[in-house]
Amino acid sequence: MDILEKFKKEALRRRYSLRTIKTYLFCIKNFLCYCQKEPKKFTKNDIKDFLTLLSEKNKSGSTINVNLQALKFMMEYVLGKKKYFYNIRYSKVARKLPTVLDKEEIVNLINSIDNKKHKLMIKLIYSAGLRVSELLNLKVEDLNLVNNFGYVRKGKGNKDRLFIIADSLKEELLNYVINNRIDQESFLFTSYMGRMSPRTIQEILKKAAKKSKIKKRVHPHTLRHTFSTHLIENGYSVSDVQSLLGHKSPETTMIYVHMVSP
Repeated sequence: MDILEKFKKEALRRRYSLRTIKTYLFCIKNFLCYCQKEPKKFTKNDIKDFLTLLSEKNKSGSTINVNLQALKFMMEYVLGKKKYFYNIRYSKVARKLPTVLDKEEIVNLINSIDNKKHKLMIKLIYSAGLRVSELLNLKVEDLNLVNNFGYVRKGKGNKDRLFIIADSLKEELLNYVINNRIDQESFLFTSYMGRMSPRTIQEILKKAAKKSKIKKRVHPHTLRHTFSTHLIENGYSVSDVQSLLGHKSPETTMIYVHMVSP
């Protein structure tokens, strides 16, 4: 039995993202190299010993938990061994507060970008709290500029959600679409080679942070953290921010409350 191929088919059937499938495959391959047994003979103790080995190698709690999830999927849905993980507890993950820019820093960051399209992309990520993948998957038809909102299609967790389009961006977005003659069904932001890479956004921010002399480590998700924190500062409730971010649990959103000075 090709356990890796069977895993891929099952994960795709359950509509897991390609990124998650790739990560889980990496974890399962490492486990298969560690545990030299026939898959049908894998036991819960084999899983525990492997996770212990990761812990002894000083792997982070997040890494251990991802491996646990991958192996849980393999045991339950590929090998059909249910209830194997009832007594296996998750590793504690060190809770770190995210990097956030203050309002002056975000203004300086955006103003340091000369390229109009690049500046528009960064402004939209920040003002709507978008993930990079969500920005790059936006199509013109996803924007409702008349009513100041847009749609994220199949975001994290394969979910759709609404996002707010700032008044200050409506005319700029409309002019961008018209001037570049972008069809309704086409992606909003592309490069001359076709689909734009997330790496491009990372490089735009890296150069902008350096030019605006921001010492903090700035990456695309920093803008999402900053958007969320600024909303809390402006009096938005946790439930409002949770909805705009597309968080499944309010506990995930609560971290931004801790970012705001009392």
